[in-house]
Amino acid sequence: MASAPASAPLDPQVLAIVGEFSARHYEDAGARQFGMSPDDLAGILAEVVCQWSNAASETAVRNFLAALRLEELVLARACADGDNRAWEVFLNRYRATLYESAYKIAKEESAARSLADSLYAALYGVDAKGQQRTSKLRSYHGRGSLQGWLRTVVAQEYVNLYRATRRETSLDAALDEGQQFEAGEPDVSVADPRAEAAAAEELAALTAEERFLLAAYYLDRRTLAEIAKLQGVHESTISRKLERVTLELRKRIRKRMIEAGMSPRQADETMQDVDVRDLRVPVSETLRQGTGDIPFYKEKSGNEG
Repeated sequence: MASAPASAPLDPQVLAIVGEFSARHYEDAGARQFGMSPDDLAGILAEVVCQWSNAASETAVRNFLAALRLEELVLARACADGDNRAWEVFLNRYRATLYESAYKIAKEESAARSLADSLYAALYGVDAKGQQRTSKLRSYHGRGSLQGWLRTVVAQEYVNLYRATRRETSLDAALDEGQQFEAGEPDVSVADPRAEAAAAEELAALTAEERFLLAAYYLDRRTLAEIAKLQGVHESTISRKLERVTLELRKRIRKRMIEAGMSPRQADETMQDVDVRDLRVPVSETLRQGTGDIPFYKEKSGNEG
């Protein structure tokens, strides 16, 4: 997937909204216990909003901020900054999730512990040689649960370790062991199969316009302004369409999961915790179906994911 385009500075009015939101939610976000000031929190939120969209309407920005998992975002950033109190809270809250996810993927105790240890290093911001680097927790933006995000990171870390192990195996040794050149990737899905089936069915049922909007915005990281220019409408119209499509898609996926035997509570928890990257669903391929004749994919093919 192409990397997101560089973001322009936020509009002063949007910055004012972010500052107002930060001041109003500073206490309930738990920022004070980690030594963050309201300005520190506002800076984090401005960064997250900028990475999301620097051209959204004021109403869209307010809705976006209101939907963030604010307390979890603050905790993740405090951990990334090396706050010891934050790490105590993090480990008490998520240690079990990390080990359970690692064991479910690795399927063996020692391998699971090795995977979890590798992940801890990535979260702390230390590489295999003990050298400092940016903590992976900085890539959590509060748009879904931190627990679901961690499950995704565990799965990705397993894939990374698997690939590294394959690279370290010599070609002669691989041939002697009868390995195939195109060995399949390990099964790293940590999601309920019913969630995967529901997502696959509902993504396939989207209209061509809906698939285009989702692919352009979420996969290709097009701005609302770019999409609006192509369709000849105001960017606020695109913002409303995206919000409607996303909301309806979530509702339909939830309904399918319940019809497949989940309780409403299980379905709600799955919608909260599972990232789309957890699913063995061809999201990119499905969303791009029927978009080949749309100008975006011809004019800017170099930016396709």
